[in-house]
Amino acid sequence: MSSTAGLDPCVHCGFCLQSCPTYRVTDDESDSPRGRIVLMQALERGHLPADDPTLHLHLDRCLGCRACEPACPSGVEYGQALEATRAALHRTRSLPLATRSLHGVIAEPKLRRAVFGAARLLRPVSRRFAGASRFGVAWGMLAATQPVAMRPSAAARSTTPSEPSTDPRAEVALFRGCVMDDLFGHVHAATARVLQANGYRLIDVPAQGCCGALHVHAGQRTQALTLARLNLTAFEALPDDTLLAVNAAGCGAMLKELGHLFRGEPDEPKATQLASRVRDISEIVAEAGPRHGAPLSLRIAYDPPCHLLHAQRVTDAPRRMLEAIPGITQVTHADADQCCGSAGSYTFAQPEMSTAVLNAKSRAIADAAPDVVVTGNPGCIMQIGAGLRAIGLDIPVIHPIELLDWSYEQAGYYRG
Repeated sequence: MSSTAGLDPCVHCGFCLQSCPTYRVTDDESDSPRGRIVLMQALERGHLPADDPTLHLHLDRCLGCRACEPACPSGVEYGQALEATRAALHRTRSLPLATRSLHGVIAEPKLRRAVFGAARLLRPVSRRFAGASRFGVAWGMLAATQPVAMRPSAAARSTTPSEPSTDPRAEVALFRGCVMDDLFGHVHAATARVLQANGYRLIDVPAQGCCGALHVHAGQRTQALTLARLNLTAFEALPDDTLLAVNAAGCGAMLKELGHLFRGEPDEPKATQLASRVRDISEIVAEAGPRHGAPLSLRIAYDPPCHLLHAQRVTDAPRRMLEAIPGITQVTHADADQCCGSAGSYTFAQPEMSTAVLNAKSRAIADAAPDVVVTGNPGCIMQIGAGLRAIGLDIPVIHPIELLDWSYEQAGYYRG
């Protein structure tokens, strides 16, 4: 089967154009999904050489946000075809040094822990250097990884603490990943508390690691398969009905599509079986009810990650989870369904385009004037946090599970 067969249903209707963040910036047909489909098909049919600079320019500019997929009435499988094309191109050229370095660091646990450990030491001073320059954006991204303390005035403490549920619904394994594990450990801790408060029993799974999402998006399929096999081995001892909870949307999308990554490989059945048990944390918590917490007097803006909204098509669960928090006011902003410009290592590989996409979102959030922005992906937290600081706004950006965790803490679910 052709690696771009999923593009064949395209009828060039143009419904995808306004869903595409890069097309909205450049107004260039070649920076739209429709234009890139023409380029990818021309490459596979031999009408364009693999070293064509125009081909590289416009395919490299693609964020891979997959916003074009739900907008397409013909069911074009754009994301998988883009990954296949990038894998083909990767055999003939090298990735930028910054991209290779980042991917190398996160793929090697010892190196990753050393680098991110040093980054955690710098977090206390990172806010001083955050700004609009490329250097300032990098510091702003680091600042956004720091745990946010809830303002006491935002909470109305419950006067009748209740005990956590003692009737376990199911066993759940938490996918720890790489960036989440080393820079967002506080989100993992909040996830564990919320799951336990909703009656789930957590299982620790050692020897798991990076999901390989950044690698496969960049065309490094061999590296992605190596990382994915390590996770297949780590999780294979779990009972078949154990869910795998993921609190990073990019990782969740990657894990749900493991069957596609392993297509034609001996491990395809094992990968498909594991993928069927992957759930975003919002899906699991929403399925639980969830328990209502104490009121929080906050205006929040929910910004859905692209790989949750467009790739996983998870839309209602995060909002249902947030509805378990009395007192919050959800405010909408005009750019909520658009990419923030993070897209894994895109911020470093395409800084100008990344900034242009980010600026639109930052302005839209500023107009909505929330107290807190919530989004369920580490790259989005870092990118949006840096973007807001770049325009002089100190609005915290956190994971939605943290907000529910704050509410549960105020309700007294964790006392004793």
